[in-house]
Amino acid sequence: MSKEPEIYRSGAGEPVARAAAGPVQRSSSEIRADIERQREELSHSVEALRTRVTELTEWRRQVREHRRELIIGAAVVGFAVGGLMALRRR
Repeated sequence: MSKEPEIYRSGAGEPVARAAAGPVQRSSSEIRADIERQREELSHSVEALRTRVTELTEWRRQVREHRRELIIGAAVVGFAVGGLMALRRR
């Protein structure tokens, strides 16, 4: 009777199969191929992450995309500072 592999979640929340307990019969070429495949997947993941970090930290792009929110925020801060200054003068 073969035991099904356990499923657990990786840090990114993706399902990952965990090997069943006991020795697994794989050849060294299969292991090397698996390592190479995982290395390629990791390379693609790191590149996607690098691209996403670049997008999120590019402040000029963020200003362009959130111009309305920035203007509203600046107006709210301006009114708050003006109100505080008016109260201090009294």
